[in-house]
Amino acid sequence: MPLDHYLTLGRSGLRVSPFALGAMTFGEDPGAAGCSVEESEKILAAYLDRGGNLVDTANFYANGHSEAILGDWFAANPGVRDRVVLATKFFTNMHPGNPNGGGAGRSSITAQLHESLRRLRTDHVDLYWLHNWDRNTPIEETMRALDDLVRAGTVRYVGFSNTPAWLTAQAQTLAQLRGWTPLVALQVEYSLLARTVETELVPFALDQGLAVVPWSPLKNGFLSGKYRRDAAVADSARTAFVGGPTEDQFRVIDALTAVADGLGESPAAVALAWLRSRPGTVVPIVGARRVGQLQENLAAADLVLDADALRRLDEASAPDLGYPAGLHGPLRAMLQFAGTTVDGETSEAYPPLLQSAVRY
Repeated sequence: MPLDHYLTLGRSGLRVSPFALGAMTFGEDPGAAGCSVEESEKILAAYLDRGGNLVDTANFYANGHSEAILGDWFAANPGVRDRVVLATKFFTNMHPGNPNGGGAGRSSITAQLHESLRRLRTDHVDLYWLHNWDRNTPIEETMRALDDLVRAGTVRYVGFSNTPAWLTAQAQTLAQLRGWTPLVALQVEYSLLARTVETELVPFALDQGLAVVPWSPLKNGFLSGKYRRDAAVADSARTAFVGGPTEDQFRVIDALTAVADGLGESPAAVALAWLRSRPGTVVPIVGARRVGQLQENLAAADLVLDADALRRLDEASAPDLGYPAGLHGPLRAMLQFAGTTVDGETSEAYPPLLQSAVRY
């Protein structure tokens, strides 16, 4: 699926590319593990030239420099901004000592949006994400404030990132019942090495028609092909921040590498293609510190994995979804369907029921 074959983002009228460009790597500020302004602009231009249109950043990436780089580039290239779906996030407090500088209260959301619009040099954000859960603010306040911003025209669509499923469901229900702006997408950590999102959030997204926008789809580069057993990792700025894969992670990496080698593709492209194969609308965020990395990752746009490759990757990366997910698979089918097949799902009969015809 080329970048200019667009997808509808959740239950909205917004059309986006099948891969988003992550701008977390834009800027060389301390802690950013990113790239120069010049390289950032080359990456952005390369993505847009291929028809990509969803660019994702956050207020605190590179201390705000990521947003500023994007804003400066769009200002220097008139006419491009209106063709781009520009997404940023609020929550992180960029003002040490000020308890109201971050979070998801009405005042702080408004102030954070004002600063983001200033850095981005635009009058609106197309997609505004809550970056994390604010335990100290009622969710009603957050959702009403976001609705007011949408009605004012400074925000067009809203989504949640890194929030518990129960809270996300509560927020969506409030919005639907009160006529407020609903969520259209969830930005979550999701990859072959991070699948526990399949416990609650992914099923919720499927039920509500929300798009899933995975961050770190290559798990800090672990799935990029750079990491091999008993081999030193070269050219990975994030290694100093995240360390290396565990033994359990290497088992998944080994399976990914075997599938990729068999297909003659890069592990990164295969890992991203696996994500795109998941149910619903899945729009992975790809990041890069060089144009070459971006081009390699976007090779996934033209890659469709066959059933055998998907099976091998699914089995190697199968997560422990925890309670109560373990009760919702074959055991649930056995207790519910009693050995019949319903909607294509087979089941066994509960063994004690087969041992006696007596029913009380």
